[in-house]
Amino acid sequence: MIKLDILAIAAHPDDAELSCSGTIASHVAKGYKVGILDLTEGEMGTRGTPAIRMEESATAAEILGLSVRENLGFEDVFFTEEKKYQVAIARILRKYRPEIVLANAVEDRHPDHGKGGSLVTKACFLSGLRRLETELDGVLQQPWRPKAVYHYIQNNYIEPDLVVDISAYWDIKKESILAFKSQFFDPESKEPESFISRPGFLDFIEARAREMGHKISVTYGEGFTVERVPGVEDLMVLV
Repeated sequence: MIKLDILAIAAHPDDAELSCSGTIASHVAKGYKVGILDLTEGEMGTRGTPAIRMEESATAAEILGLSVRENLGFEDVFFTEEKKYQVAIARILRKYRPEIVLANAVEDRHPDHGKGGSLVTKACFLSGLRRLETELDGVLQQPWRPKAVYHYIQNNYIEPDLVVDISAYWDIKKESILAFKSQFFDPESKEPESFISRPGFLDFIEARAREMGHKISVTYGEGFTVERVPGVEDLMVLV
């Protein structure tokens, strides 16, 4: 069984690519094992189909060098924070035992984002409770609680608590985003225009990355909010 260092959990396929794929790529390059867990297949999206989005997810996973990518198949838009969804995520957390979880924004334009972020926070706590019994392939799982949950920033601007320098990985981030060809601007597409398929949307993604990078005096960055104050042992490691 693979043990992950970082697991990014996303309400929809392409959430992680749009918001934290530079961070993922930079940590893969450092030798860390990173995975993505998508909660839904994005079947309520305006463009594409679940089958197409699964193919695109696999392509993006290869581009990013992920160790694993799974999809829980929750119902897009209609999943809730009730027990069965928390337990399903806890089962994955116990399976891969990540040290760090990256989760959806605490609030955002799409209700699934804030809901997904809150659901993951609850699941991370639940996963550490020894009296919660879960099984994988008929074997009782052991409790596991990640050391930290960081929420990536999505459409709505949120002041970050920390910013990761992704300047050297901007091209990989772009490539992973564009793997989702069905979702973004294509002048040949006959499908209806969506919020993210407008011509200027990817310019906005770059502008946001530049804005976050500017905060730490680098070219491109990705911002996160934290659930607890992060600590360091060596001040010299800070940018």
